[in-house]
Amino acid sequence: MNNVYVNELSRTPLEKQKFEICERKGMGHPDTICDSIMNQVSIELSKEYKTRFGVILHHNVDKCLLGAGESQPSFNGGKIINPMSIIFGDRATYRVGEELIDVQNIAERTANEWFKKNFRFVKPEHLKFQNQILPGSMALQDIFSRKLSTYLGANDTSATVGYAPLTFTEKAVIWTEQVLNDYSYKLKHPEVGEDIKIMAVRKDNEIDFTVAIAMVDQFIANEDDYFKKKEEIRGEITDLLLRYGYDDANVTINALDVKGRETDGLYLTVLGTSAEAGDSGQVGRGNDVRGIIPLNRPASSEAAAGKNPNSHVGKIYNVFGHYLADIMVNKISEIDEAYVWLVSQIGQPINIPKVASVQYIPKPYVKAEDKINISNMIDDILQREFEHLDKFCDSLIEGVTVC
Repeated sequence: MNNVYVNELSRTPLEKQKFEICERKGMGHPDTICDSIMNQVSIELSKEYKTRFGVILHHNVDKCLLGAGESQPSFNGGKIINPMSIIFGDRATYRVGEELIDVQNIAERTANEWFKKNFRFVKPEHLKFQNQILPGSMALQDIFSRKLSTYLGANDTSATVGYAPLTFTEKAVIWTEQVLNDYSYKLKHPEVGEDIKIMAVRKDNEIDFTVAIAMVDQFIANEDDYFKKKEEIRGEITDLLLRYGYDDANVTINALDVKGRETDGLYLTVLGTSAEAGDSGQVGRGNDVRGIIPLNRPASSEAAAGKNPNSHVGKIYNVFGHYLADIMVNKISEIDEAYVWLVSQIGQPINIPKVASVQYIPKPYVKAEDKINISNMIDDILQREFEHLDKFCDSLIEGVTVC
């Protein structure tokens, strides 16, 4: 590749800056639900196409709307009045010659299986589906017919950016949500629903967590029980953050709660997600492919979830940029932080980006004469990894590299 640009970034690494903001929308958040389901729909379609026809056919199922249902939470257990609505959208291949692919059934089956795996209380009757996945445009489908060497042409002109390493606060946001949604924690605190959102603000080495937890009503006896259990969970999160190594930790859970208003003043749910009544969801409004919303980082507007894994650079480059940045900070000891920018041009082979730009922050001890060597190592990594981009795309088909 001749279109590689490498330059030093003259600023303090985020880990060493005095102020940082990071958010994570947990597994049960409506936006994360949409991302997760549509990414899995793409994986299942890819497997179906490859099993039956030997290749992955055109599809981009990166549109989904989760419409909130209607519920009536109550102490010791409420009820669902109207189900949640999931609208699948965008494009896929429905026919090859005389053979039909039941895209709608694949999408609905995948969604039901995802909820069964990840939610304790959501049942098929709590969901209704609307299929708006339609046959793709002829121009985009034709990209799959005119394969250029080993690689397809990019089916979009887009730009993405990846970064590494994760800061400790970014990791802490991920770890904490995963702890709260872990099976063992649910055994101890079954009232903790799957819908968890964390907003973290770090000032020097002090951390402030605002946590939203959809509490499950069947495990809450009354208002006093609610606040008692919430305080116990708050204490456990605080202890966890202090064990992570922060000098001080302030944790607020369900900041909208008001005592004395019974169920009207509490964040209670029947199923463990705000999507049952209060909040809708959409692909691309949640976490990046790392699983966070890092406000101090540059970001792409591309949503990776649901885009096909062998020609849509909105998925491939989105994840690949983070992968490359990880390699750089792990392999080049002189780098403190790296950012990888990738730009595609529609129709051009995906292994030949329009632009590949790397910005890096060197370690303080790095001398000026060493920076030429750093640039050469970065260029070598880019050349080598783009030569094996097909193997990376195969991993996307298996769903192993998307957060």
